[in-house]
Amino acid sequence: MLTLHGFPFSNYHNIVKHALMQKGIRFDERIVYPNTPEIFAVNPTGKVPAMTTEKGTQLSESSVLIEYLEDAYPEHPLFPEDVEVRGRVRQLMKVSELYLELAARRLLPAVLGNVEFPQATLDEVRLVLERGARSLTALADFGPYLVGSELTLADIYLRYALSIPKMVGPAKLDWNVMEAVLGLADWDAMMASTDIAKKIDADQKANTAEFMAYISAPK
Repeated sequence: MLTLHGFPFSNYHNIVKHALMQKGIRFDERIVYPNTPEIFAVNPTGKVPAMTTEKGTQLSESSVLIEYLEDAYPEHPLFPEDVEVRGRVRQLMKVSELYLELAARRLLPAVLGNVEFPQATLDEVRLVLERGARSLTALADFGPYLVGSELTLADIYLRYALSIPKMVGPAKLDWNVMEAVLGLADWDAMMASTDIAKKIDADQKANTAEFMAYISAPK
């Protein structure tokens, strides 16, 4: 059986976990943390998530993992058949990661560890986030999903990419991504209402104390 290595507080772990569950793929979830012997045993970069396939191949990087799942398990595809729409899905995934998740991640220590950042950094992050919000406004249909009537990997990617902007925006930037993109709040509520999302959110909540202990422990 396929094994997913990572921890439920990680949004990148949860992107892959949601895709696995959405596609109906049976898997084991092995909770491991970054830069530990357990994760180095399956991923030389020491990052999560990682995956051990049913044939024993070890893979890492969330984008690689979801592409692998689409190739290895073509049933219940999460990429559209139409190549033009598939391109839009990939574009939305990249925008979600580069201009929303990674930009906001720079300020995560301010939320989790009360680290102070200079105003110049805060302004820079906000500019990138605003670019991401503008791009999302231009690219997303919300009909009701990002590219129409069917859920795709763009929806899964964005749901978990938004977790950090939703934390740092209101707390540190006086900016709320949910208000910046018309239709995003309703889409987010729809995505959160599914049984899969509820299970992943519950697992994340249950993992919070252990994850906080991990990041506060001496390294």
